[in-house]
Amino acid sequence: MNEIKIAVIGLGYVGLPLARLFATKYSVVGFDINQGRINELMSGTDSTLEIEDEVLQSVLVTESSKDKGLYCSTLVEDIADCNYYVVTVPTPVDKNNRPILTPLIRSSETVGKVLKRGDIVIYESTVYPGVTEEECIPVLENVSGLEFNKDFFAGYSPERINPGDKEHTVEKILKVTSGSTPEIGEKVDELYKSVITAGTHLAPTIKVAEAAKVIENSQRDINIAFVNELAKIFGLMNINTHDVLEAAGTKWNFLPFKPGLVGGHCIGVDPYYLAQKAQEYGYHPEIILAGRRLNDSMGEYVASETVKLMIKNDIKIKSAKVLVLGVTFKENCPDVRNTKVVDVVSSLREFGTDITIYDPWANCEEVYDEYNLKSTQTLPEEKFDAIILTVAHEEFRKLDLLSLKKAKCVVYDVKNFFQLEKADKFL
Repeated sequence: MNEIKIAVIGLGYVGLPLARLFATKYSVVGFDINQGRINELMSGTDSTLEIEDEVLQSVLVTESSKDKGLYCSTLVEDIADCNYYVVTVPTPVDKNNRPILTPLIRSSETVGKVLKRGDIVIYESTVYPGVTEEECIPVLENVSGLEFNKDFFAGYSPERINPGDKEHTVEKILKVTSGSTPEIGEKVDELYKSVITAGTHLAPTIKVAEAAKVIENSQRDINIAFVNELAKIFGLMNINTHDVLEAAGTKWNFLPFKPGLVGGHCIGVDPYYLAQKAQEYGYHPEIILAGRRLNDSMGEYVASETVKLMIKNDIKIKSAKVLVLGVTFKENCPDVRNTKVVDVVSSLREFGTDITIYDPWANCEEVYDEYNLKSTQTLPEEKFDAIILTVAHEEFRKLDLLSLKKAKCVVYDVKNFFQLEKADKFL
């Protein structure tokens, strides 16, 4: 195990925490095509806030070596002497919700350029069953000129990173592992077992591990879709959904899911990967896609419910000032990837409202580049006709809502975050 040298390809929310953890025991080279990201990390700072500066700095080394530690680079030659390559790039969907495998293919091409006999390539990116062996391995073979399962080998160990979660960090989450042969499966499992304190589960095949990952988030998506539908039904009945869920939750086997906007790089994306593969086999998945459609509709629903509430309170809709609290995809996290708050904003704009987005966590430039939306990290000093709490950042608990409200103002609380007397309606 002392001769192991690991390259982690992609240093985002998944790759960096894993590279940092491996670097406590092994020599690790973190590779990313973004030079700005590399400069930031080598200066000892992580803008995703997943790794504290002092923790990152404790494993950084100034150059690649055989000793333990993390060195970050954009140069392919810096990963040439590694013997384990762990690919942690994103796997998004396009505007038609079709899987985009381009980052995986490009990463495989990069690894293929330096792949040597005996090397093991492990994929962590969320995919549908078969991507590793049917899409990525051929690229590795073509670029390297080596033969799979003879000259080089592969594994799959799905990421289980939960952005913003400081309790369930990578080493504390049980890791599923797999290999392209039983022997390689054992090697991959031993590698992760050496740093993952929560333990590992060795799946019998790569496809089993791929399938396990994609159904984890699909299951969660479907359950949230169910409670979102309940929220719509109970809204018509003027019943507080959260009170209903609290009462039902007293039964020992009731699952504690809550309604909300379902975005992000996992739950809002993974079901489409499974659906795509199912359709290739001639099966049209009904429940999976129905859950996605319902969850994708929640942004428009929140906007329309807010407008209805404003009309009931005799608030003029056109040019009304609306404050949206939060634009990241989840609370206490700067990640804005696939955030469904933009659906709320888009729908509100159709009514002609004047929208201000306030989020102390979100990088304003990133929000603008990604969605062409202006946001602010500074609390506005003006007053509003409507306030919508979309993301439950802890900072929002300190807000003086009264100072933000006009004489006539409605508060729509998507997350049931504020006290009952502070909100006019909950999801």
